Amino acid sequence: MSKGRMEAFSDGVLAIIITIMVLELRPPHEANVAALQLLMPKFLSYVLSFVFLAIYWNNHHHLFQAVQRVDGRVLWANMHLLFWLSLTPFVTAWMGENAFAAWPVAMYGAVLLMAAFAYFILTSVLLALHESDSILATALGREVKGKVSVVLYIAAIPLAFVSAWLACGLYALVAIMWLVPDRRIERTLTQS
Repeated sequence: MSKGRMEAFSDGVLAIIITIMVLELRPPHEANVAALQLLMPKFLSYVLSFVFLAIYWNNHHHLFQAVQRVDGRVLWANMHLLFWLSLTPFVTAWMGENAFAAWPVAMYGAVLLMAAFAYFILTSVLLALHESDSILATALGREVKGKVSVVLYIAAIPLAFVSAWLACGLYALVAIMWLVPDRRIERTLTQS
């Protein structure tokens, strides 16, 4: 299988995940601002999840620009990542529906944590398939933001039972960290 076919499949899955998420936002029956305020938890959880999915899509896109080849291990590692990302609409809806209650916020963090692990596995499998001096290996180098993200997710999950809003603050902090574009791959591709 070509990497292009895998990328197209991944793009399609992410588009479906985002579509499913937005379909959970139901318009209110009343035509006033107060009715919209009742939707705020659902809307905020949607925004946070949309940002995370956008970050994964961007990083996946950049990652595969540096990839020379894929094999069966890469396909399965990619499916593993897509599995965890496909749970995003469920935990997003559960968190929004329950106004950021402890269990939904903790489960949201668990899905984020597992997606981060899955992305790490994907990059590890890709690195094993490429030479140590490849563009991919050079571009990825030491992955600091990924490690910090995992630590913040691990801290946020139990924190959800103390303060769900602080846990969500840590999730937002991770998103903000990743919104700052990671130029390693672009820089490496331009230099080579």
